[in-house]
Amino acid sequence: MYPIHVIFEDEHYFAIDKPAGLLVHPSPIERRAPNAVALIREQLGIKAYTVHRLDRPTSGVLIFAKSSEAANKLNICFAERRVQKTYLCVCRGYTEEQEVIDYPLKEIIDKVADKRANPNKPAKDAVSEYRRLGTVELPIPVSKYPAARYSLVEVKPKTGRKHQIRRHFKHIFHPLVGDTQHGDGKHNTLFREHFGLERLLLMATQLEFIHPFTQQPVIINAPVTPWIDQLFSQFGWQGLYPAPLECIEQHRDDADDD
Repeated sequence: MYPIHVIFEDEHYFAIDKPAGLLVHPSPIERRAPNAVALIREQLGIKAYTVHRLDRPTSGVLIFAKSSEAANKLNICFAERRVQKTYLCVCRGYTEEQEVIDYPLKEIIDKVADKRANPNKPAKDAVSEYRRLGTVELPIPVSKYPAARYSLVEVKPKTGRKHQIRRHFKHIFHPLVGDTQHGDGKHNTLFREHFGLERLLLMATQLEFIHPFTQQPVIINAPVTPWIDQLFSQFGWQGLYPAPLECIEQHRDDADDD
């Protein structure tokens, strides 16, 4: 069971912190798999109108509308690129300190869900800005190297193509850790065997937009999970990412003890 945690709510919209592994809505491929829309109805008694999506293995901020009118208004904001999305990820190797990845992506077509789609469509523009927040070198041999290097990266995609961040970082030879589709199997295995990782290290940490009804700025934040916080702390990355509140208090207590 996936518990639904609401992290923002007003008269027109609400946002949840979507767990990794949860579908956003029913899938024709996995009809029995849990999905956020159904769980929201079951646990909160709310009819959720989808506005945007997160990949199944991605966790973090996911916003819904409470009416079709509200959904249409925010959909326009997304379509016109007036919503700023921020993600946190861990990738193989040391990335540049900051960079803009401007690399068009072809549409990913599912043989079941998109069976009527045209597979010959040209690639669409896709842009992702990122900055490196931290690095770590682990004394664990991988492939032909005596140690493994990783980067903690903040990403702000300017377009919304399917698997955009995952495909962009594969393109620049820094695939995301835990990505079973676009990643590096050797590094995924390293994290699974040494740290017990069973998920993609990609988290939607912030959504920012001007409210379509009130015209006021809205910023919705989602911290990493306590398990991710513990993992990142092992890498010396404390303070570089949005930690759970209880973990922040614990870090402060530890510092006071010192």
